Amino acid sequence: MDSSLVPTGENRSEDEVRLPAGNDESMPKLWDEGALDPRSLRRGDVIGGTIVSIDRDGIMVDIGAKSEGIVPAHEVEGLSSDFLAQLHVGDEVLVYVVQPENQEGQVILSLDRARAEKGWRTLGQLFETGESFEAGVIGYNKGGLIVSVDGVRGFVPTSQIAGMRPDLAAEAQGESRLASMVGKELRLKVIEINRRRNRLILSERAAIQEWRSHRKDKLLTELEPGQIRTGTITSICSFGVFVDIGGADGLVHLSELSWDRVEDPKQVFNIGDEVEVYVMSVDQEAKKIALSIRRARTEPWAEVAKKYEVGQIVSATVTKLANFGAFARIEGGVEGLIHVSELSDRRIGHPREVVKEGEALTVKIVRIEPERHRLGLSLKQAQEGSLEQ
Repeated sequence: MDSSLVPTGENRSEDEVRLPAGNDESMPKLWDEGALDPRSLRRGDVIGGTIVSIDRDGIMVDIGAKSEGIVPAHEVEGLSSDFLAQLHVGDEVLVYVVQPENQEGQVILSLDRARAEKGWRTLGQLFETGESFEAGVIGYNKGGLIVSVDGVRGFVPTSQIAGMRPDLAAEAQGESRLASMVGKELRLKVIEINRRRNRLILSERAAIQEWRSHRKDKLLTELEPGQIRTGTITSICSFGVFVDIGGADGLVHLSELSWDRVEDPKQVFNIGDEVEVYVMSVDQEAKKIALSIRRARTEPWAEVAKKYEVGQIVSATVTKLANFGAFARIEGGVEGLIHVSELSDRRIGHPREVVKEGEALTVKIVRIEPERHRLGLSLKQAQEGSLEQ
């Protein structure tokens, strides 16, 4: 790793990084090809030219001067293989004037510096417009990630990496996360640029927040109540869960999580779970989306009247005990109530005297009210029927 990219010194923060130094001149002018006066060449000029030859001695470029310019072999050797593979004789390229004239009368040029100078210009425009872009991660240090943008090296502090906790960056877990991101493409936004100091600070967090904001605005115009969407659970709280449905989070209230009672969403769902949701409402002004998981599923009660009848003996599992009886779930996910009077022939003070949560029972259906979502069960009558047989 290039040590010049690692912040050093007590007075330098982890967010700061020094990029490789260029020339001391201000931003050079980009000349249009054909408008060059050969006598006006100066170090730092970026001009257009045409590749004449590519060999082990370097790359010869026709820049319209009295002699052809050359990109020296030592620079060519340092260029990436991907970049070199894109160069062919006859290609028009931008070159940076390193030396207007050497002892042999040649103009010494640089492709790498020209790309960087062009990159600075592009980055300046991106900073002015606030646009986001993609760039590859080429390295890291304890302060964050090092990326390359059109030949310019920039820095993404840990505080600007999406989903990264800055306080963990220096720990093994944080360093492992940074290392795993090398070679990946990130969506970034320029938050600070200083060409004179060769300083470029970027943010993944800001770019993603902007993308999500735009995506949410688009989704709000596309969503309609009644639609079924697939999403991912991003957050779980006591009153429900938040589901990302493609760039925007919607809330599934506790009452809309399941056709069964859910007291603690964390016992039913996990962050990262993929779920189907039903769009209940869309508030364009407040930018809020109300979703339902249970309505995206078939309502169990719709099948109860078809599948079951009063007097039928079924299997059930006790789910909850109350002073007035025990709730039990039958096949299909529907819960019914075994009233305390239907638990035993003898008088009992509390259902726990007869059954316990999680216990499997054989019960008799004594009442079905699909409209009111009520199912009456009896343990006592099921046992009596068994004895009669």
